[in-house]
Parts: sequence; C-alpha cells; structure tokens
Amino acid sequence: MNNSLVYIGTSGWSYNHWTEKFYPADLKNNKWLNYYSKEFNTVEVNSSFYHLPKLKTFVNWGKNTSGDFLFSVKVSRYITHIKRLIGCQEALDKLITAAKGLGEKLGPFLFQLPPNLKEDKSRLKNFLEILPKDYRFAFEFRDGSWFIKDIYDLLEEFNCAVVISSSPKFPYREKITGDFCYIRMHGPEGLYCSFYSENELKKIAVLIKKNLKKNIENYVYFNNDAEGYAVENAKTLMKMIL
Repeated sequence: MNNSLVYIGTSGWSYNHWTEKFYPADLKNNKWLNYYSKEFNTVEVNSSFYHLPKLKTFVNWGKNTSGDFLFSVKVSRYITHIKRLIGCQEALDKLITAAKGLGEKLGPFLFQLPPNLKEDKSRLKNFLEILPKDYRFAFEFRDGSWFIKDIYDLLEEFNCAVVISSSPKFPYREKITGDFCYIRMHGPEGLYCSFYSENELKKIAVLIKKNLKKNIENYVYFNNDAEGYAVENAKTLMKMIL
C-alpha cells in the first residue's frame, strides 16, 4: 500500500478550544502550526474563505511545517457565494498568486459552493475553462442536483474532484472524477460538533484503500472541530490506513 498517497488532517488548526485537548497548555499559538505538522501531514486552510491571506503569510506557513506537509486552500466565499463562479478571474488569480507562497507544499484548492446554487453545467464549464492546468481543484456541491452524469463527465474532463462530503445535512456521494479524492468530514450528527465512531471511520478507510489500489491520491479533512473531535477522529483514521 502506497501511504504517500494519503493525506489526513483537519479543517483549520487555530482553535483555542484545542488547548490541552491537543496543544500543550504552555504552547504559544504561533507555535501551533509547527506542532500540528508533526502530528499530521496536511491541513485545510479555512481562513482563506473569509479573507485573503497575504503572500508572506503563506510563505511563513510553509516554513513552519515539515518537508512533506501539504496545505489545501479553501477558496474565497467572494468567488463561490457572491460571484457564484461568474466574473471572478481577478479574485481567483490573486488567491492563486498568494498561495504560491507555499511552494511545493501547495495541495488542492477547495471550492465550497452554496446550498442554494443548483446544477448549472454551463456556469461550471465556463469556470473550469479559466482554471490553470497545473493545480488541483475540488468542488463541494451542497445541493443534490449537481450529482449527475453530465457534471461528473465535465469534472473528469478537467481532472477536478467532486468532494465526498460526510454530514447530516449535505448530500453524500462516493464518486471519483479526478486522479485524486477529496473527502470532508463535517460530523455524523451535529454539523461540526459530533464524533465519528470507529465503524463510521472504517467506511472511509475502505474507500481510501480502494482508491490506493487504483493509485488515486487521497485528501481527508475533519471539520468537526468541537471538543477536539476532529483531531481524535483524524488520528484514528490514520491508524486504520497507515
């Protein structure tokens, strides 16, 4: 099994309520990322959804993590929720330019689409056509109308992933449309605030192992940050795979 194709971590790392649950009580918050990177090999940057981090911020994040660490970057809500994938070339270019500060530690970009945006093939196709070819992109659809063959075929054409999203609220579909798999674990019951059982995690482990047999890279992020659940669940899944 090629474990270099498995990246497991959490959605974000800067949580005060992880102190003593994950971070030592005497560890300063500017040391959290470095500490985190010694426990996990990837993280999903969530702050970029709300505001654009500066180039030097991305550079510093890269310097403060281990050599084989990867960052996935959540795309600004300005692009996904305000512009809704239309007329946002400049904003996209700014984000990618800044994120390049991560160098070889830059992983996929995540587009989390709003739940009130229904399937629109032409809108998606026009947007996919402006994406640079040398990066990976994943799309989390929060309305079930997107999960159809035409959309899958379109994403396959551009080697983009449809996010497999585990939550009590959003559609769950195990579909691979690129040469990588992107999974988000939002919590099995309460959104962001519930704990996955071992049996629930085994289902994801089976999927990952199936992907590995096909040489498909896997990115898994736990977004159930309450009570440090994300950390514990991520560690458990790692033990099942690695």
